[in-house]
This record gives sequence, structure tokens and C-alpha cells, in this order.
Amino acid sequence: MRHFGGAESAGRPAPGTKAGRKGLKNNALGMFSSVAVGLASAGPAYSLAAALGIIVAGVGLQAPIVTMLAFLPMLLIAYAYRELNASDADCGTTFTWATRAFGPRTGWMGGWGLIVANIIVMANLAEVAAAYGFRLVGLDHLAEDRLWTTVAGVVWIAVLTTICYVGIGFSTAVQRWLLCLEVLMLVVFAVFALVRVYTDPPPTAIHVSASWFNPFEVSSAKALTTGVLAGVFIYWGWDTAFSVNEETVDSTRVPGRAGVLSIVLLLIMYGLVSTSAQAFAGVGSSGIGLGNTQNSDDVFSGLGEAVFGTDETGLLLSELLILMVLTSALASAETTILPLARTVFSMAVHKAVPSRFARIHRRFLTPTWGTVGMGVAAIAVLLLLSSFSRNVLADSIDSVGLAIAFQYGLTGFACVWYHRKLLTLNVRDLVFKGLLPGLGGLIMLLLFLYATFVVYAKPGYGTTTVDLPVFGRTGGVTVLGLGALLIGLVLMPVVTRGHSVALKLQRSMLPHRLPPHTAVDSASRYLPADSGSGVGGDWYDVIPLSGARVGLVVGDVLGHGLRAAATMGRLRTGVRVLARLDLAPDELLSRLDDMVEQGMQEGGSGPDPDNRRPHAVSCLYAVYDPVSGGCNLARAGEPALAVVEPQTGVVGCPELPPGPPLGIAGLPYQSTELELSPGSIVALFTDGLLQAADDRDAGIAQLSRVLTDVGEPLETLCDRAVTTLLPGPVDVDATLLVVRTRRLDRNQFAEWALLPDPAAVSTIRTAVSKQLGEWGLGDLAFTTELIVSELVTNAIRYVGGPVQVRLIRDRRLICEVSDTGHTSPNLRHAANDDEGGRGLFIIAQMTRHWGTRYTATGKTIWTEQDLPRPDDR
Repeated sequence: MRHFGGAESAGRPAPGTKAGRKGLKNNALGMFSSVAVGLASAGPAYSLAAALGIIVAGVGLQAPIVTMLAFLPMLLIAYAYRELNASDADCGTTFTWATRAFGPRTGWMGGWGLIVANIIVMANLAEVAAAYGFRLVGLDHLAEDRLWTTVAGVVWIAVLTTICYVGIGFSTAVQRWLLCLEVLMLVVFAVFALVRVYTDPPPTAIHVSASWFNPFEVSSAKALTTGVLAGVFIYWGWDTAFSVNEETVDSTRVPGRAGVLSIVLLLIMYGLVSTSAQAFAGVGSSGIGLGNTQNSDDVFSGLGEAVFGTDETGLLLSELLILMVLTSALASAETTILPLARTVFSMAVHKAVPSRFARIHRRFLTPTWGTVGMGVAAIAVLLLLSSFSRNVLADSIDSVGLAIAFQYGLTGFACVWYHRKLLTLNVRDLVFKGLLPGLGGLIMLLLFLYATFVVYAKPGYGTTTVDLPVFGRTGGVTVLGLGALLIGLVLMPVVTRGHSVALKLQRSMLPHRLPPHTAVDSASRYLPADSGSGVGGDWYDVIPLSGARVGLVVGDVLGHGLRAAATMGRLRTGVRVLARLDLAPDELLSRLDDMVEQGMQEGGSGPDPDNRRPHAVSCLYAVYDPVSGGCNLARAGEPALAVVEPQTGVVGCPELPPGPPLGIAGLPYQSTELELSPGSIVALFTDGLLQAADDRDAGIAQLSRVLTDVGEPLETLCDRAVTTLLPGPVDVDATLLVVRTRRLDRNQFAEWALLPDPAAVSTIRTAVSKQLGEWGLGDLAFTTELIVSELVTNAIRYVGGPVQVRLIRDRRLICEVSDTGHTSPNLRHAANDDEGGRGLFIIAQMTRHWGTRYTATGKTIWTEQDLPRPDDR
């Protein structure tokens, strides 16, 4: 497929989901280019031309200070962007950060707010550029014709989309030239206007006064709020510096500096130009006065010739002033495409919109469907709004303010919640990650509510009115703004359903609580990924085994979504079943590997297109024996463990025999044995726990520092480990299982070694009966003697060789008989005329569980009996 004459296919999907790994062109922008993008996206010349008259109409001579006061909430939100970007430099900005902080539904609405605002603004800016283009060449009559401005607007969107499509470097180069012309003309205009005021003043001129910068001079609080509301949105656009963060040098720091610097520079320009324009034109409601409603949508058109004069140079500068507004609108429209395309691109990478939008051009390294698709969407919106009337198009641009306030406010609150665990660490984090972003979010929330239900909802505001069934006549701006956001609310359940179902399925198949066990105390943490791309197949388990032993498991299905979660459920069940067969760890992984391969063959469709190896599985399985203190374990893939010595607090990471992930052919699995002291802490974890660290070794070092506090409760250690290693939300699932080992007291078990002599049967019966009496379990003496007699007799009769008998008093009474044979007895129903074959059948009837496990020297047959209740004794 070719786009705009591109020579290469645009069919490459994003290679990864993490920041900086999506395939965009890294290190393409420096500090200057980032600032240029932020300033150009705000479109200072166009913003002043369209908003200054409205501000003056609301607050009069205090327009300069109101324009400057509007800077404060934007600065607060810029700090939120800076801190969030430092933690996660993702081009999805509000979508990604809100998803990580509040979940996929809230994140979707944040992304939708940005999409709505940018598409509507792009459509309006294209029409503005079309009108100014016609005026620049003297075709004023075409500038007033709806058809021609719409056609020209469509052409401008297509041209700007092409520029953004062919590469971030080319588009930012265009931005730099357009911005330099724009800033130069603004400074020239301001200087000319102020010089004229004090040398050759027009009748409307007013000398600059200190009262212009006193907000308490505004006539009412309502007028001040309305003026700030209008002024806030002339700063909108600086956040584009963050939308291109993955293409910026030092992506975690430069965008933050560029964003804050952009707002400060806008403050300086807006303060200078608004002061000079007001000093020259005054605030009158006629002529060139800024209060003249006929000029309120474009104050610069009437001021050009008045400021520069009518001589040849003045006319040239007047034309350049019109060109400045044109280039400002074009630059703002072009930089509007950048955050729009990258937000949609990031949403597609994280499975919040169709994956087709996650494709990038092989040569240009720009989002293909994200850029082209959003350009087409802007054209469609322009045609749709223009087909109704100019009034609808005019009100739509005002309604953008609601989407902007929603998006910025959500980002402020997301910063606070995202960093909530860090706010108490130091004063800087409290101020810049908590107080300032939270205050900015609160201001944006109040502005959103005030604009929606007080200002914009009035039937007289704007150019359209809608008669709603319940609310009556309502301003069209409120209807358009809230309506656009509500469309996203309707779409939200559809696009977030996959993530929600996968997460619910995964959590339903994980242990709701870990079972108490004699061998270990245990605690765990499972952190699901925060986006649709990340929810996968992590699991953990603590499995009671025979002989008071315990099985410990952590695993990870290398894939995402429902398929991986379902695979995880099958594998967790498979591990529990195989573990109850008392298989050695290496043999259990071999059987599990067969199960994974069988699942791949039954699937028959090959790998999932979104994942290279959706069925490959990492798993670590350990068996701990509280009698001997031995821990036998094996692994498939990369899961690791850390062991803490209880006396010294020294943390070690034992080298485990390597094994390939399950489902991938490779070397056979191999078990290894560890000797654990009582009170040892063992941490089993998946790679997801280390994802935020610089590298694997650094992550393990961080975990080791947490685990050295061996005296802390396991729940506390888990919380500290998660807070330290994953201070923010995560890209992929993370699992941590921490246990503290225990040994059985010597009075909880008894062992006997027997010779293969039939006379030993009577001896062991007597010894068992005596031991049960010492334990106060005389009620179980008869059945236990019968069990021991039968099993020892079979071992002597059919196997020969030494026999070991062990009793364990745990939550149940466990009886184990070990011999050197490798043949497991079979339970069968004896016929009425059979002389033998009833022993195991009788044992099965008298015990709760029984089974066989194989050892290096033979086998062990074990039984479990319920202990009598205290009130039954």
C-alpha cells in the first residue's frame, strides 16, 4: 500500500507497547524543536486574534491581567504533564496516564476528549486558514463564501496531513519557520503599537496603567471568571511537546522542560501583545476598539492598517499581519495533527482502538492510519458542520473548551493518583506531584462545570440554541460539547470490554487467598497491566502436597488478552493436578510442556498476530519439605527467586538450571536442591516485577534491599517490594510470591527403619501405637496400626530391602511407608472368592487421602487421616 507517493509499504505494526519502543523515530527532536512545536500548536497569533476581543468584552481594561492569570492553571497542569512524562514518556499522554492511574475506562475517556478537541479544532482552523488565504490574495468575497472556504479547508487539511505523514523532522522544520515568522510579526506589531501610542496616538489610544494589571479592578467575580475561562484556552496546545515525547531526545526530561517553557513564552507574548493592542485601540465598542463586537472574532484585521499606516511599508506590514494569522492557523492545525495521530496510535498499540491504527510507515516512522485516518476524520467533521450552518461551526469551536478542560483536569488528578505512594517521601514530590497538579485539576474541573452549566448553557450564548426535552432551551455550545463527550461514554464499554473481561477472567482464576500451611507462611501480590495490551497470563499458587510438603508456583503466559488469560487458567489447573501426583519439579514441567504443545496443535491457527509466541510459558515450580528443610525446584523460562538467610539477612539469588519456556523445544528440564534454614524468606517472581528497573540486575538489587528486613511481616515486605520496584502503574503483569519457611518440631514426627523381616511388622505396630499414645491420638491407633501393618507387609513381601516408616502429626495424621521398589500398587475391587487384594481397598476406605510418590531410591506410599476434634476425645 502506498500513501501520498510513499515508496515503501506502510504495513509494519508497532513493535512494542512500552514508551520508546513503539517504532517511532527516536531522538528526532531537540529542545528548540520541542518548544517550537508547543508554541506553534497554541497558535498565539490566531488565539489572540480570536479571543482578545471576547476577553475585553467581559473584563474591559483588565484584559491584560486576565490573559496573564489564565496562565496559572495551565502552568499547574504543565507540572502534572512534566511529572507524568518523567515517570512514563508515552505518546498517548492523557490516555495512557489516566489508564494507568484510574483504569481503562477513564483512560479511554481522556483519550476521547483529546480526539474530540483536536478534530474539531483542526476542522475550524482549516476554515480559518482558508478565509485568511483568500483575504491575503484579495479574494475577500470568497472568504465569505461557505462552499469555497470549505473546499479550501479540505485542501489545507490534506496538505498538512501530508506534511505530518512524511516525517516528524520535516513537519517540525516547517513549524520552526512558520513560528519564527509569527513571533517576529507579533513583536513588530506590539512595538509599533506602543510607539504610536506615545508618539503619534490615534483617538482611541490609552496610556498603559497599573490598574490594567490589578484583577480586583474587574467589575465582578462572574466577569473575572468568564474572562479567565476565555483566556485559559488561548494557552491550549503546549502539551503537543509531550505528545512527541517518544521522538524527542531525552524523552523523560526534555518534553517537560519544553512544555513549561512554552507556557512561559506564551505568557510573555500574550501579556505584551494584549497590552499594546489595548493601549492602541482602546476598549471602545466602535471602530477599531477591542470591544467592538464586529471585530471580536478577529481583532488584527482591523488593527493592521491603523497601526502600520497606509503607506507602502505599512500596507506590506498589514499584509504580513494577515499572513501571520494565516500561518498561525496553519501551524496550529499542523501541530494539532501530531498529538491527535500519536494519541490514536498509542490507543491502538494498547488495544483501546482497532489495531490497524497502530501501524507505522517503514521509512518515515510515522503513524500511518493514525495520521491519515485523523486527517480524514477532520475533513468529515468540517463537511458535516459546514453542511448545517456557519453558526454550528462557530459554536463547535467554543465547545472545544469543554473537552480541553476535561482532558487537562483528568491529567491533573491522574498525576496525583499515579504518584500517590511517593507523595510522602519528600517535599518536592508532595508539591510537584501532588499539590500543584491536584490544584490544577480542581481548577479545570470548576471551569468545566462553570462553563457547561452557567456560561455556555444560556440560550443567548453562542449562535445556536437547542430545545431539550427535560432542560428546555439550552445553548448550543453546551449541547455540542457535552454531546461529543457523551458519544465517547457510549463507545467506552465496547472498546474497553476486552481488557475488562480479560482482567476479570484472570483474577477469577487466581487464588482468592493463599491457604494456611504448616510448612510456610505466605503472601503474594499480583499487579495487572494497566492497558488492554498488557493483561496477560501471570499466576501464582501455593499447593498443599503429601507429607506436609508444599508446592510453590509462579508462571507467566507470554501473551496478552483473553487468550493468554484462558491459557493461564488451564495451566494453573494442570499444575495443581500434576502436583497432586507428587511429580518431581523437572518431571512436572516436562508434562506441562506436553500440555502446552498439545494446546498449540489443537489451536491450529498458529501464533496470534499481535504476539509472536502467545503460548510460550515461563514457570518456576518448587517443592519444600518442612521435615528435612530441602527445597527441590526447576524452572522453564526466566522466572527467578531470591532467598534470604534468617540470621544474617543476606540475600542470595541461586543459579537455577536453565530450561526453555514451555511450548518451545529445547533442553530437558533439570531439578536442583536447596537447603533452607528455618525462617528463610523465599521470593518467587516473574519478570514483570523488574520491568521498571534499568536492567534485571538493578531490579534484583532493589528487591534484595527490601527483603533484608527479615523480621517484617510478609505482607509488609510485599507492599514495600511493589512500591519500590513498581512505583507507578505497569505495562505488563507482575507477580510476587513471598514465603517464610518453617521446620516441623522434632516432636511432630517420628521415623523408624525396618529390616525386611516379617517379624518387624509386629514391632512397628507396637511402636506406632506407643507414639500415637504420646501424641494423645489413641483413638487413631487401631486404624493406623492396620494401615502400617498392611503397607509394611506388602513392602517386605513384594519388594524386599530396607523399609522406612514415618508418622507426621500435622493438621492431619500422615503415615508414610518407603521402600526401594519402583512399582506403584494398584487399587482394585477383589472378587468374593479372592484370597488377597483387599488391603489397599480397606486403606482407601479408612483414610481421607492416600497416594504414591517416587524418590531417587524407590517410592513412598502415604496416607492421611483426619485428627479427632477436641470435643470428640
